[in-house]
Amino acid sequence: TDRTQMLGFSRWRVILIFAALGIGILFAIPSFLPERVFNQLPAALQAKVNLGLDLSGGSHILLEANPDDVAKARLETMEDQVRTELRRGDPKIAIGDISRKGGKLAFMVRNPAQVDAAVERIRPLTQGAGLTGQRDYDVAVRDSSTIIITPTQAGIDNALNQAMEVAKEVIDRRINELGTREPTIIRQGANRIVVQVPGLQDPGQLKSLLGQTAKLEFKLVDYTADPAEMAQGRAPIGSEILPYPNNPSGVPFIAVKRQVMVSGDELTDAQQSYDQQNNQPIVNIRFNGSGGRKFARVTTENVNKPFAIILDGKVLSAPNINEPILGGSAQISGSFTVQSANQLAIALRSGKLPVKLTVVEERTVGPDLGADSIRSGIIACAIATAAVLTFMLLTYGRFGVYANLAVVINVFVILGVMAILNATLTLPGIAGFVLTIGTAVDANVLVNERIREERRRGRSVLASIEHGYKEASRTIFEANVTHAIAGGIMFALGSGPVKGFAVVLLIGIATSVFTAVVFTRMLVSFWVKAKRPTEINI
Repeated sequence: TDRTQMLGFSRWRVILIFAALGIGILFAIPSFLPERVFNQLPAALQAKVNLGLDLSGGSHILLEANPDDVAKARLETMEDQVRTELRRGDPKIAIGDISRKGGKLAFMVRNPAQVDAAVERIRPLTQGAGLTGQRDYDVAVRDSSTIIITPTQAGIDNALNQAMEVAKEVIDRRINELGTREPTIIRQGANRIVVQVPGLQDPGQLKSLLGQTAKLEFKLVDYTADPAEMAQGRAPIGSEILPYPNNPSGVPFIAVKRQVMVSGDELTDAQQSYDQQNNQPIVNIRFNGSGGRKFARVTTENVNKPFAIILDGKVLSAPNINEPILGGSAQISGSFTVQSANQLAIALRSGKLPVKLTVVEERTVGPDLGADSIRSGIIACAIATAAVLTFMLLTYGRFGVYANLAVVINVFVILGVMAILNATLTLPGIAGFVLTIGTAVDANVLVNERIREERRRGRSVLASIEHGYKEASRTIFEANVTHAIAGGIMFALGSGPVKGFAVVLLIGIATSVFTAVVFTRMLVSFWVKAKRPTEINI
């Protein structure tokens, strides 16, 4: 019987093992190349391990949302829906002014006989609050003619969670528009988002971009408003007073109609450009079909009247409608610089934030600190590797050489797999590397000791090797499964540094078992076939 076949290695299996290891090493090499050389590689090989914030330097920002803002926005939306629903039905239900005091809606139905009908129309406007089994609003009647709509805590919590998820997606789109690599964007608690952008040394640009809600609205200017009344903070019914910092008249506010002509939700594109008349930076925007039709209709009906372009509650400009705007596009001007116009275009393209986010923490990690971390990590890896290689060589001789070869190849394969997965290496990830190197030979220690034991029992050389690998494999598998479970939990529930450690640990578990068991077993089979040994010196 062919001894190599007994050890379980056909020609095709040997080819597959070498191919797998070769691919891993091939994809590891680009991570060591200078940027200039890396950019000249074929596209298929342009995969490398990205360095995290703690290794490459960059910006760290913690954003926080105010839950009261979410509750207020929901209440405004519910008020509009209630008005629309009660007006639209047949018969129409007349109501008095709607109060928002105490964070709830309260209004009187003018005809008490219509109270039950009003409640029946309002209830469908409420929804289930996630999986809690509760509604997002409670609807009740007081004093036989007053309807009270109260937000439930479950509804507020569910709305905040949805708003934060949308905010996270919007932030991701905005940062990707900047062209940065491997940003880390994660939720922290109920109302916070952590943003880490490696390589970005100026957090000011990031702060201005992420802190912008980018809620864009077009509203008609109320030119009938009395300036004296406006100075007292009073606007005509159906209008509101908004700040207008760049008002050519010098008055820092303006009255606009509450009704929105067109909103930023109906944009399809926004690009920084220049005004053809004065060469000032502007933002060109384009509406979708419905937005273009609305804009065309309103501008047709209001020629020679001004309209306001409002961003996050502030008026950017209030141009006059000289003629109907029918092309589905418009331009936004307002004392922009090229950078601020470009940032606004990015913010508008990526969509508005559903809730205002405030920067509560920021820090910048310098590239020098990252370089020190890399140097320290490399020294730690080198010492760990040298210690492990020396120990295995002195303890197990030839079999130690095989184990050492597996350890060295394992390091390259881990890097190759990380590059293929486009993973990010962090400082805790380097700690995971050191741990992986230390544990990579565990399997070989178990195998070698089992081979020694089988030989002492009187088995032949081939039988000892065969049983050593076979019996030790069960223990190796069970030990690494528990390792992998712990790593999987850290990856799923951890964030930032913990997840960086878990990534290297999980990849290292898979590759070290493969190299330490399958690869070394193949090398032993080559030796047995070539030398036909009668004794083993372990």
